[in-house]
Amino acid sequence: MQNVKDIQPINIMEKFSLFEKLWTPHIIGELNGQYVKLCKLKGDFVWHKHDNEDELFMVFKGVLRMDFRDGHSVEVKEGEVLIVPKGIEHRPYTNGDVVLNLLFEPKDTAHTGDVETDQTVKDLDWI
Repeated sequence: MQNVKDIQPINIMEKFSLFEKLWTPHIIGELNGQYVKLCKLKGDFVWHKHDNEDELFMVFKGVLRMDFRDGHSVEVKEGEVLIVPKGIEHRPYTNGDVVLNLLFEPKDTAHTGDVETDQTVKDLDWI
């Protein structure tokens, strides 16, 4: 059992300052079989889906855009959350600005879901 004195708040903006690499999630917490991850996003990511997991995106800075295969697109602004249901193919991207994003998803969620590309990260670091 964890010592109660070890329970401390996590300063999310401080954690964002600890890395620069884009599209590379970093784990900041774990609860109930889920990871809380931070990621800096800029430019285009890959089309992918997660067959078994929903994916939560929470934008702290900037505007995240999400395309769906049916042609639908949404903008996720600072302070907003978007949940992409499992099985829905999606492609996150930005319009050139760095977006600070929090992800909340099961521990075994593959970074790029059902595809593997040069953007796929297999081993995530804790910060």
